[in-house]
Amino acid sequence: MTRRTSPEPASAFNALVWACSRDLRIALRNRGEVALVLVFFLLVGSMFPLAMAPEPALLRAIAPGIAWVSALLATLLSLPRLLAADHADGTLEQFLLAPAPLAALLTGKVLAHWLTTAAPLVLLSGLAGLQFDLDAEGIAILALSLLLGTPLLTWLGAISAALTLGARGGSTLLGLLVLPLAVPVLIFGAGSVEASTAGLGAEAHLSLLAAGSILASMVGPATLALAVKIAHE
Repeated sequence: MTRRTSPEPASAFNALVWACSRDLRIALRNRGEVALVLVFFLLVGSMFPLAMAPEPALLRAIAPGIAWVSALLATLLSLPRLLAADHADGTLEQFLLAPAPLAALLTGKVLAHWLTTAAPLVLLSGLAGLQFDLDAEGIAILALSLLLGTPLLTWLGAISAALTLGARGGSTLLGLLVLPLAVPVLIFGAGSVEASTAGLGAEAHLSLLAAGSILASMVGPATLALAVKIAHE
């Protein structure tokens, strides 16, 4: 007698890969929107050195906070395109009716969004660090903190975007929802660089960021799927 194997894991994985590749192709066709987020990140970070006194010690002190605030604002700028277009053209409704797991489809979208928005910010953090006269270790810690913390920001933003689907003034509500939730991420992200500069070690801050992103990746798919279902009821 042959043993039957459950198709759910393969189906979920295939749905995740399909949704991720679909959104990556869409992002490649809309390179201007992706580039706008990256340029915005660099411009926001560049304004502060130009507007302040050129004191290296002061610039190094404010660098982590400015870089993280710039990353948060850039993430907020890109969040409306995560679900709004698919909601407007009925794609999300097709996701709800599809035989594939909704959580897997939405996870693929979130992963594609992180790859096209947050991952480039991690790569550009080195350039932002140079503007603030950070040393090599400070730039490395800043990049690592963004790598570990931006998945958490992306999940918070995705769930908030789902909750505001179809709402009047959704972009404003999205910012009001995400900003308070992102405060702990900013504190630990900027604090990791400051702790490293002070010689205290950044391991505790980085561990908290990693734990938050892992927890968000575990809880986020089901929560996001529930939020999308609520938005379509």
